[in-house]
Amino acid sequence: MAKQVKPQPQAEGNQEVQEVLSASGQWIIKNQNAIMWCLIGVIAVILAVMAFNNYYLKPKAEQASEEIGKAVVYFAAGDYEKALHGDDADCIGFEAVADEYGVTQSGKLGALYAGLCYYNLEDYEQAIHFLKKFKADDLVIYPAALQKIGDSYAQLGDTEEAIKYFEKAAATGSEVIAPIALKKAGVAYMSLDNNKAAHKAFKAIKEKYPQSSEASDVDKYISVTE
Repeated sequence: MAKQVKPQPQAEGNQEVQEVLSASGQWIIKNQNAIMWCLIGVIAVILAVMAFNNYYLKPKAEQASEEIGKAVVYFAAGDYEKALHGDDADCIGFEAVADEYGVTQSGKLGALYAGLCYYNLEDYEQAIHFLKKFKADDLVIYPAALQKIGDSYAQLGDTEEAIKYFEKAAATGSEVIAPIALKKAGVAYMSLDNNKAAHKAFKAIKEKYPQSSEASDVDKYISVTE
């Protein structure tokens, strides 16, 4: 009597794989038009993004950079009005740069400068408006912008909102800006008679930024808020 040969597990596995591949192939054939249009759509999006970057954003960024260079001359000289609004000659000013080239990083830099100009001109609401448009990944300029928003709110008498932005600036961990922002937050908390929160801010300066200039006299603030 002949022995029955049991199917090998590997043979069964191969058969299952073949069935899956066959089913997949049938699905692809059945849906090939939809798949083709999806691929065309993806390629179209990629090409559109590339075209937008190369033919719109790049030229815009170059134009914005040139305009910022012109306005910076007035900013450095302390002529904030011309730095903001231009000189009716070849400089359009930071505000126009921010409005016209806002989609570019140079446009965002224009918004930062515009905010600083308005702050120096004591128009704190406009300063806040433009400073909030600025975004960057660095650990000096962006935290400084957040702190300046806090300063603007403080000038408007909105201490709680000022604290919010001082703490945002401190949360970036910037070795340069964080200790300054923490000290401003602590003093602001003291003005609200919230010594517990003020004490926490001052302690953070001592513990996290002991080499900062703000740490040199922080002990007196810690002692008065205990």
